[in-house]
Amino acid sequence: MFNPCLQIHTKAGTIISMVKVIPRAEHTISRSNISDGALKVLYRLKNASYQAYLVGGGVRDMLLGREPKDFDIATNALPEQVQEQFRSCHLIGRRFRLAHVRIGADIIEVATFRAAPLPSDTGADAEGAFVDTEHRIDKDGRIMRDNVYGSLEDDAWRRDFTINALYYNIDDFSLVDYTGGLADLKAGQVRLIGDPEQRYREDPVRMLRAVRFAAKLGFRIHPDSEAPLFKLGYLLDDISPARLYDESLKLFMGGYAVQTFELLRHYGLFGHLFPYTEADLAHEDSHFPMTLVTRALTNTDARIAAGKTTTPAFLYAALLWGAMRTLAQQMQTQDMTESQALQEAGNIIVARQVQRTALPKRFSLPMREIWNLQLRLTQITGKRPFVTVTHPRFRAAYDFMLLRAEAGEEIQALCDWWTRFQVVDGDEQQGMVSPRSGTPSGSGKKKPRRSRSKSSKVVSASQASDAAE
Repeated sequence: MFNPCLQIHTKAGTIISMVKVIPRAEHTISRSNISDGALKVLYRLKNASYQAYLVGGGVRDMLLGREPKDFDIATNALPEQVQEQFRSCHLIGRRFRLAHVRIGADIIEVATFRAAPLPSDTGADAEGAFVDTEHRIDKDGRIMRDNVYGSLEDDAWRRDFTINALYYNIDDFSLVDYTGGLADLKAGQVRLIGDPEQRYREDPVRMLRAVRFAAKLGFRIHPDSEAPLFKLGYLLDDISPARLYDESLKLFMGGYAVQTFELLRHYGLFGHLFPYTEADLAHEDSHFPMTLVTRALTNTDARIAAGKTTTPAFLYAALLWGAMRTLAQQMQTQDMTESQALQEAGNIIVARQVQRTALPKRFSLPMREIWNLQLRLTQITGKRPFVTVTHPRFRAAYDFMLLRAEAGEEIQALCDWWTRFQVVDGDEQQGMVSPRSGTPSGSGKKKPRRSRSKSSKVVSASQASDAAE
């Protein structure tokens, strides 16, 4: 059914909308699909006489027949009032004040209805930014602080995409749609609410979110929301590396990395996240490093689909390998050994990359070990293979070497050697590491010196640590 017209005032002007309320009998959302924690929060707020709605990706995914990853709640209760209702609640954020409620192992995010500032609410400070007591917009239109509270209608128009602005009302189990989100879900399109360029300028990360939703859902981006993507990518350069790192994980570790990568490059956004990878991709040699990157992304998607663990260390190792290798090759012409060049090039590429997307040391260090082990994997005589196979990152480095071979690097013989070395018995392992066996064709290395060691403790493949990924 339709409610009467509602006027929603924004900084851009007045928006006239017809709110659509879909009763329980006419939609597919069931409380049985909502987590117990989210239901407890919804009912506690309702019983305390507050409005409480499930909103965002959880509602969207349930309507699409997908299993929701999380459940977000919107309410007219202020953050401090939410905190009064739950002992396990703590408030977070300055730019967006939120309440996090812990129910068992779940954390339910609760946000107070927000509104856009009216033009009369804002002035300009010395830096040219629009300001009021709880709202700050910089000279480029980017929202720096957003704690202006409003009504449910206001909140709907402040959200980013129509498909994320659908509300499930715990009071009567109806679905509330102010922005045409249901129609866009049926049409399979991602559409920004309001003026697309203004909304991207308010928060440039919305460009990455548009791409992520399009890739994840198999939707197309509405033409009006798509056009600014080709020209506003530079706005991402002002976003903090920490935030871009978080977004990169959502982009590439959500199970749709290949489609996401292709869309990011299509819109010219990938280079703002990985500028050195993008530069290296522009100088392909027999489809390398493009093949390596796409195979790594495909491998990540496959592991996620199979319920296996993934780690940013392996993915970043693949994304940055081409740029690091190119730099290392240049350094080797300056009288550096291969080992020195790989070490120094790795230092430089990591230092450059973290200026765009932060990479915590718990991932950057394993990534560097995967790289460094690539050289050690070419050393297959004497004791060295037995030592290498016990390294904590051996399995990840071995998998990475296989990935390089699949991408076209001429190391297949070396890959075959290590594959066999891990499964044969001790006597056969000893025979494989004899200097007389030589270096496998395709390793690119000269025949190593004869090892002084005549024997070595046999290490079976089962003793190797599991992969980093």
